[in-house]
Amino acid sequence: MLEYQTQTPQYPMAPAFDAINLFDFVVKEGNGVKGMIDSGLSEVPDRYIQPEHERINKKNMNSHVVSLPTIDLSALDGPKHDQVVETLVMSAETLGFFQVVNHGLPIQLLEELKDAAHQFFNQPPEKKSVYLKGVSPSPLVKYGTSFVPEKEKALEWKDYVSMIYTSDDDALKHWPDHCKEVALKYLQASTKMAKTILEVLMKDLGVTLDASMAAAYMGTKMVNMNFYPTCPAPELTVGVGRHSDMGTLTVLLQDGIGGLFVKVEENGNAGKKGEWIEIPPIEGALVINIGDTLQILSNGRFKSAEHRVRTTSTQSRVSIPLFLTPRPEVKIGPLPQAVEKDGGTEYKECLFGEYMTNFFGEAHQGKKSLDFVKITQP
Repeated sequence: MLEYQTQTPQYPMAPAFDAINLFDFVVKEGNGVKGMIDSGLSEVPDRYIQPEHERINKKNMNSHVVSLPTIDLSALDGPKHDQVVETLVMSAETLGFFQVVNHGLPIQLLEELKDAAHQFFNQPPEKKSVYLKGVSPSPLVKYGTSFVPEKEKALEWKDYVSMIYTSDDDALKHWPDHCKEVALKYLQASTKMAKTILEVLMKDLGVTLDASMAAAYMGTKMVNMNFYPTCPAPELTVGVGRHSDMGTLTVLLQDGIGGLFVKVEENGNAGKKGEWIEIPPIEGALVINIGDTLQILSNGRFKSAEHRVRTTSTQSRVSIPLFLTPRPEVKIGPLPQAVEKDGGTEYKECLFGEYMTNFFGEAHQGKKSLDFVKITQP
């Protein structure tokens, strides 16, 4: 991977931020967390200090690193097919997270993708802030920070750029020059791989994934590039707070620094229920996680994974997720085959657009979003 010389803006002195001008500087003006650090900040501002119970530290984590099954997707085409299917299904039913290799994406592409993310975020603030919500030249591209800053009591230590896919031509025309070509290749290859995984999981439910179903449940595609700048006090902050993803599947490229934690939902090989485990980076691997939509479609059989990200004081970190979600007008609810197996339904039906509005209506709160469709048993 390339070494980067960060383009640090020259500030006359480290600004003394109060709560209001910090929010304006970081969020509204688009300097982001990186701009705050580049300004000479040496302490974590109050606005970023997490409540004690949300911090990721040894005192309240009860966490450990676990070697999850690393699934060789190429083996689906060989004599170990059934064994790979069994591991995929078990991983989806328990932790909702797994790592895959021989996934069809060249290692060079993954390295170029990480390099492109660093190059984008190492630009001067004015080059990135052109993509701020409300001023971005395209609705397909949004640059921002944290999750929903206006709703959060404590902000997340993260900047990001999101790129929505509508067509190859639109991506090459509107996505940022630093990353559009490599991000598009990543999206194309990852979508093909994710469809294979979804076919396996749907088949286990007794459902054949045809082209129209794949288009319905993975019809919206968005690549995010996340940047977690170095933090002077990682034990006080989070890169991303506790949450599950709202879509069907997420494909994630980690860099070698690590920092991704997942909460165990069911007792098993990964750990005890309620424990947090770290997903260690594996060179050349991609992380797959189940989203809320797939938990709903499977009537709760497959588990969307509650996860969060820590910060680090030593190196800035990047991660690049591809979110595969239904289109807003698609109805989501337990599939009949899943309900028939279970003898009852756990979730009510809704439009995915309604679920998405609810998801973005609050700060991250673990898996609370699922309450929107959860049927309360009398």
